[in-house]
Amino acid sequence: MPSIRKWLDRDRMTFLAPLLLMLVFPVLGYLYKAFNQPTDQVYSLVTSFDEATPFLKVFALPYSIWIVYIYICLIYFFFKDRTSYYRGILLYTLCALSCYMIYSMFQTTVPRPEVLGNDVFSQLMRYVYHRDQPFNCFPSIHCFSSYLMIRLLSASPIRNKVNRVLIYGMSTTIIASTLFVKQHVLWDVIGAVTLVEVMYLLVVVVLPRTVGARARQRGLDA
Repeated sequence: MPSIRKWLDRDRMTFLAPLLLMLVFPVLGYLYKAFNQPTDQVYSLVTSFDEATPFLKVFALPYSIWIVYIYICLIYFFFKDRTSYYRGILLYTLCALSCYMIYSMFQTTVPRPEVLGNDVFSQLMRYVYHRDQPFNCFPSIHCFSSYLMIRLLSASPIRNKVNRVLIYGMSTTIIASTLFVKQHVLWDVIGAVTLVEVMYLLVVVVLPRTVGARARQRGLDA
């Protein structure tokens, strides 16, 4: 009982309260369902690179644990670098909403191969295909969120050899998995990385400078 009261004391609850911001994920997930269907015109961005990329069912595993990985990264940033945590929540939300807008106007699809066999990876691959329709491809949410973790760590004071290997390695594996399971194509990856870089530039670089310049100007005018 004393240990429970210790965890529920006011100071600890206040410290942990910002984790509630992660409730935005189920809200965004609910919105995603409204766009995960074909529109009047569906486009294909398949290139010769994508046609030459092999279908590897084993990559269904990193593809499937993607959202758990994103949660773990954000919780890690929460305890180690609160600024990166807040940036991550904000940038993920803005990028996801931007993707939804693009999906509503420019819906793309990716042709899926037939999944043969009854091994564990074949079954997992069928589950992935059943759960996620072959739409909402450009830009890739899997890719932008995974690349966002790389981007956040690259500018974080907590970066070190260990977390770089883990986060860079896992993010890259998830991004590659979207191509190997034929859920996305190369342009989906490029679009995702570009989206993160644009949002990062606007939110982390341009906006603070603009607000700071206006604040300094008001100080001079006062």
